[in-house]
Amino acid sequence: MPSTPPPFPAPCCTEEEIVALVHRFYARVRRDPDLGPMFERHIDDWDAHLAQLVDFWSTMLLGTRRFNGAPMPRHMALPGLTPARFERWLALFGETTAELGNPALEAEADARAAQIADRFWQRYRIEGHDALRGGPAAR
Repeated sequence: MPSTPPPFPAPCCTEEEIVALVHRFYARVRRDPDLGPMFERHIDDWDAHLAQLVDFWSTMLLGTRRFNGAPMPRHMALPGLTPARFERWLALFGETTAELGNPALEAEADARAAQIADRFWQRYRIEGHDALRGGPAAR
């Protein structure tokens, strides 16, 4: 008798919540005195960037598979990433997910953001950037 796969877990959120998360979070980032200028130097078209980030988080949280980019190489090219910047990014992200009022979204998105930051920081260090500093992986 063939076994049936377990049911797909219930989604943690809606597309509307993902849009709110991305737009509110990056509004915070853009106002941040340290992160804002760094992002402004590297993003020419915020509307296109936000749309791509909505697709990314929809893929991460809902499994939609809309995102088809390669974010790692672009982030590896950024100069001056530091543990403090990664921590600030995560803090702003956590503030944003908390204010959305959806505990399932908050838990899942925060966990994924922490994994992403950790992976990026590890790769950034492996490639020789800021090699002598600690980072999210060193917590």
